Amino acid sequence: MKRIIVGLMAVLIAPLTFSAYVVNADSGVPNPLRIGSEGYYPPFNFVDQSGKLKGFDIDIALALCERLKVECKLVAQDWDGIIPALLAGKYDAIVASMSITDERRKVVSFTDKYYSNKVRFVAAKGGGFDPAKLAGKTVGTQRATIAASWLAKNAGGAKVKLYDKQTDAYLDLAARRLDAIFADGLVLHEWLKTKAGAGFEVVGDAYELDEGIGIAVRKEDNTLRQRLNAALAAILADGTYAKINARYFPFSIY
Repeated sequence: MKRIIVGLMAVLIAPLTFSAYVVNADSGVPNPLRIGSEGYYPPFNFVDQSGKLKGFDIDIALALCERLKVECKLVAQDWDGIIPALLAGKYDAIVASMSITDERRKVVSFTDKYYSNKVRFVAAKGGGFDPAKLAGKTVGTQRATIAASWLAKNAGGAKVKLYDKQTDAYLDLAARRLDAIFADGLVLHEWLKTKAGAGFEVVGDAYELDEGIGIAVRKEDNTLRQRLNAALAAILADGTYAKINARYFPFSIY
């Protein structure tokens, strides 16, 4: 998940206190630790009415910063530029529901997974949409995602419409400008609970297209990756992860 989003009301989500940007030589962790996320992928990352980034991704990032004893500085970034901005040094890590894939490993390194992901189709209830017969259908998905990559290779004669934001795809599906959306099943699960999603349902099987969702860091920042892995293991072990999970889902997503 990008360039800094002015439309999010808050381009930079600042920590409660400020400090100089330093790297502790003993820990290898920058302080503050700058975290890039998106803001259009509820319930994992979104912007509240006050302009602050919120969601499962954000809560995990804050818990990891607390475990690492560093300040957490959140940066809102458009999805299609989120890796270039990491490589350009705008932040130190991406916590934005990014799937771990071999293609992305060519340019970044990943931590261990912090949740699991399967991709699903959602279409109108009783509309007869068949994922095995995509020819002639219009399917929406967010650009630069594993869902978009899969559709590019497997959609047959379908028209694939790409969106900068997942939320824009929902608007077009609700307006019946799409026959279906292909996206992260957990994100779709949340949308189906809304008023706009009431007339739609999951159709067909789940597709496992990645190795889970991880935190991306620059390849040279291996010490930071290792420290994040240790912090992740710690919040899994002490129940912090389970508490965060329960805020958003009635089942484990790990």
